[in-house]
Formats: sequence, structure tokens, C-alpha cells
Amino acid sequence: MGRGPRGAGPPRLLLPLLLLLGLARGAAGAPGADGLDVCATCHEHATCQQREGKKICICNYGFVGNGRTQCVDKNECQFGATVVCGNHTSCHNTPGGFYCICLEGYRATNNNKTFIPNDGTFCTDVDECEVSGLCRHGGRCVNTHGSFECYCMDGYLPRNGPEPFHPTTDTTSCTEIDCGTPPEVPNGYIIGDYTSRLGSQVRYACREGFFSVPEDTVSSCTALGTWESPKLHCQEINCGNPPEMRHAILIGNHSSRLGGVARYVCQEGFESPGGKITSVCTEEGTWRESTLTCTETLTKIDDVSVFNDTCVRWQINSGRINPKIAYVISIKGQRLDPMESVHEETVNLTTDSRTPEVCLALYPGTNYTVNISTAPPRRSVPAVIGFQTAVKQTISNISGFNETCLRWRSIKTADMEEMYLFHIWGQRWYQKEFAQEMTFNISSSSRDPEVCLDLHPGTDYNVSLRALSSELPVVISLTTQITEPPLPEVEFFTVHGGPLPRLRLKKAKEKNGPISSYQVLVLPLALQSTFSCDSEGTSSFFSNASDADGYVAAELLAKDVPDDAMEILIGDRLYYGEYYNAPLKRGNDYCIILRITSEWNKVRRHSCAVWAQVKDSSLTLLQMAGVGLGSMAVVIILTFLSFSAV
Repeated sequence: MGRGPRGAGPPRLLLPLLLLLGLARGAAGAPGADGLDVCATCHEHATCQQREGKKICICNYGFVGNGRTQCVDKNECQFGATVVCGNHTSCHNTPGGFYCICLEGYRATNNNKTFIPNDGTFCTDVDECEVSGLCRHGGRCVNTHGSFECYCMDGYLPRNGPEPFHPTTDTTSCTEIDCGTPPEVPNGYIIGDYTSRLGSQVRYACREGFFSVPEDTVSSCTALGTWESPKLHCQEINCGNPPEMRHAILIGNHSSRLGGVARYVCQEGFESPGGKITSVCTEEGTWRESTLTCTETLTKIDDVSVFNDTCVRWQINSGRINPKIAYVISIKGQRLDPMESVHEETVNLTTDSRTPEVCLALYPGTNYTVNISTAPPRRSVPAVIGFQTAVKQTISNISGFNETCLRWRSIKTADMEEMYLFHIWGQRWYQKEFAQEMTFNISSSSRDPEVCLDLHPGTDYNVSLRALSSELPVVISLTTQITEPPLPEVEFFTVHGGPLPRLRLKKAKEKNGPISSYQVLVLPLALQSTFSCDSEGTSSFFSNASDADGYVAAELLAKDVPDDAMEILIGDRLYYGEYYNAPLKRGNDYCIILRITSEWNKVRRHSCAVWAQVKDSSLTLLQMAGVGLGSMAVVIILTFLSFSAV
């Protein structure tokens, strides 16, 4: 701007030379030699100034030239707006000057529309987003350098245009997300109320009779305006075949759908004391097992009695109401004369009566033993009764006393001597090979004779007594109590500070009654002299009140002890039955006792023997572990058998 046409003045290279010539002419500060006034010759865009006593013409600011013949406008914008005005500007040249304007989206820091950056003014970004509603409903403004962009807020989607968008150039609008109606699940339904907005959730459940795997029952409204695809897959519940139950039979028709009930009855010889056995088809598609089971029926036969001389009556308790039960009645009769034949017979009876009775074809004047039991598969404890059929009898009121003695009443005339014949049979249920039979006679003139018999302990006896003047004997049953079992056969050891030997356990013979168990007792040596074998106060190792008390280190049931022998190591840290075989404490003195227990008819008898004396116990854990591992297999088997028996 402010320039003349090309060639209107001297070439640019001549301007400095002309300027120097002009200065030389006016060096005196007074009119030149030719008499001209220098100031009068200054260019219109020049100023006359006095310097060092001389007048010269100098082009004004914004112009360049010699000041007299030429002052050409200087274009400040020729170096670019960024260099002259700064970033984000446009530069505008004027005659003798220029001005700057900020680009759209920016403003001058001096808050004027134009500026010259000589005061530090520059262009800064305008935050258009300060104006609310700029991006219309649902829109979100994001400022950019020199401009801004619009996005749809969460819960809104862009429609009819791109995103991001500009409200002045794009037709994009933000509409609220609406996922609409949730998808349906076959054989399922939606639980409760729901909305179709972003983030809303619906929960599904399967209709009755259906179940789902997996159990992800939730679908959400997504930012895409659609519902998540439900993962619920409802399958019809079908439990299949009901489970088999031990000793039970499935009866009737059943449904394998939800709520279907399978019903069972126990097989013959078994019953369910807790009630009816059922299994129900559950929501998981499986059968819920019954807590009830079929247990073997054990019929209890009580109160056996004789009436009308040849009839027998008893009572039963089978656990069911009016069960039909088959009985086997074994009859054995023996007349007084040993030379006469034995009457043996078996009678079968089936009845649902709780007080069954049967009349038997019996010979008169015979001593009978009647055994009543149930027929397989039903089990029972047999009941036995002995009686005589009616005959002329001189013996009455026979009874037992002092366990092995008998007394009776004789109807013979006083002071007349009578001979009595005895026939005795003895048996043991726990010792099948045992049998005792005795025959002898006595004479007495007493009206109330008595006799004490030489009977073995722990034995059931049938005693037949006949007076010589009588046709038939009377029979009475006696049961002798058990006595102490035989003393244990042990090899005694005395240990001084060394490892314990293996104690060899031998099975005792059941001479005086059935042997129930073998116990190994550990006592402080000081208690040996005061220990009573019949004492049952000794407890397990873990229940001791103090270290000074003894304890049971092992208990083995008689049936678990082998016929030959077995070995036990004290302190092997194993369980024998319910008792823990604890290691002995170092430096203590102990007494090891083997106790044998017999038990029958609620009577317990014990025999004890000192097995070992241990002084200054020093069995180490390493020694004990090494020895214990060697017998571990045998002990584990015995422990298992002992627990199973309990």
C-alpha cells in the first residue's frame, strides 16, 4: 500500500546514493549552494529535521526513501501474520503502518478488535462452550482451538447427522436413548417393573416347570439404544428316572416334572420307622433324596406264655401297624424215660395279630421246649419257653435260687423218702462247641427239697426233674452269671530307659463267659499297687484330669483279635477303637496292664495282668514313628473294624 506504479521512481538500488547526495547538498543547514531551502524539498511523507547544524529530510515511520524525492510505504505484513502479529492472527498493512486482527474463534487480550503487538497483546482462544445451549438439547459442547465441537450426552444418541457435529453446519440432533420393549425369553418372564432408559435393567425368571443354566438373569439397556441379549435359557425340568433306594421298591406312577413325587415301599423284611419314603423332583432338575431309609425289620417277641396246657401266646412289636408276619415254631419234647422217643415238630404260622397264639398237638406228660422266631427274610430274637403238658405230678412250685440251686414242693406224705432224677443240659450261645450234660439222682424225705448243682458260669441250662413216683418230669431253665475271664497270658517285660518292646496279645478262651474286649491301660507305676481291675473310671488320654491319672491306650473288640496273636506297640499315636495310643512322657515310670472284659446279661467281669513296667521312659518320636509305620496296616484295619462294630 502507498506505493506508486513500477518505474515511477529510481530503481531501489539507487535510493541510498541519492539520499547521500541530498545530505551532502544540505550539509550547511542552510539553503544550498544553489540557494534552495532543504526543508522545502522534503517528500510529503518525510519530515525535515535539524541534525548537527544541518537540515535533512527523513521519511516518516513506515516509509523508506531519501526523504526528498521518494518515501515508499514499508509493507510490515510481508513477513507473514504469524511473525508480525503472532499466532492465530491476520495482518493488515496501512500507509505508514499496519494492524492485526485475531482469527475467528480467538480474541485479542486487550479486548479490542484490532491491535498492534508492541504492547504484548496476543490472540487467545475463545471458549464458545461458555454459552449454554450451544449444542442444543441433549448436546455436550467440547471446546477446541479456535472453535468447538458438539457431542451427545450420555443417554442420548445422534440422529440425522454425524458426531461430533457443529450446530451451524450440521443437522445432527441428540435424542434420548430408548431401548424400547425388552426381548422375550422363551418359557421365561420379566420380574417386576422396568424402564427403557440407558442403564435400566430387567430381570428374567423361568416359568414354573422350567430352569436355566447358567443363571444370568439380567439384561441391560445399552448406549447403543438396544437391550443386551438375555443369556437365560429356560429348559423344561425333567428329573428323569427316580433314584434307586436300598431295600425299597418304587410303586405307582410318577411324574418326572417339577414337583413330581416318587413313592417307595420297603421290601419284605425291611421297614421305614420314620414314615413314608418319597423323593421329589426339584427346581434343579434333580430328585431330592429322602432322609428316610429302609432298615431291616427286627421283630421283638415278648411275654411268651402257655394257656390251656398246649397253647402258646406271645406279643410282638414290629414297628408297623398290623404287619403280616410269618413265624416258625419249633417244638421239642422229651418224656421222662430217656428210652422213649423225642417229639420234634415245626409249625408255620402267618398272622397280622400283635398277640399271636397257636395251639399245638402235644403229647401229654411231656416236657416241651418251644422256640418261636420269624421266618426269613424278617429277623427276630427268638423266644423260648419250656413247659410240661398235664400229667399226674408230685412236684410243684419248682424255682431257682442262688443262681445254681433249686427248690420244689413235694406232695408226698411226710417222712416218706422220694427219689428224684435229674437230667441237665447246658449250652452257650457264644461258644457253639460247648455242651454239658449231666444225669444223677438224689433221695429226700423233705416236703421242700433243695439241691445245688455244679454248673458252669455264663451258661443257659435246662434242668429236667422227675420224681420216681411221677409220670413226667418238670423242666426249669437256669442261666448262670459270668465270672471273671481267665487271666491274660502275657510275657512280662521290665524296661529301663530303653525303647519299649512289642507287646504280644494272645486271645483268651471263653471259659467263664463271652469275652467282649481287650484293653491296654497305662498307669503311673506308683498306682500299680492300688489299681483295681474292676475299676472302670479310667478314661481316654485326652480326657484325663491330670497327668497322674492312668488312661486307656487301646481297646480291641474280641472279634477283632486274631486267633493266633497280634502285637501292640505302646505310644504309636494310633487309635484303637475310640482310644488314642499316646507316647509315654520322657523320664516317667509307668505300668502297662492288659485287661480282659466279659459282658453278658448286663454283668461285666474283668481280669487283669501286668504286661510291662517302664522306668525312666525314653522312647523317642523317631523310634516310635519307625516302629509305628511297620504295624500301621494291621492297626488301621483293626481300628476300622472296632469303629464299625460300635
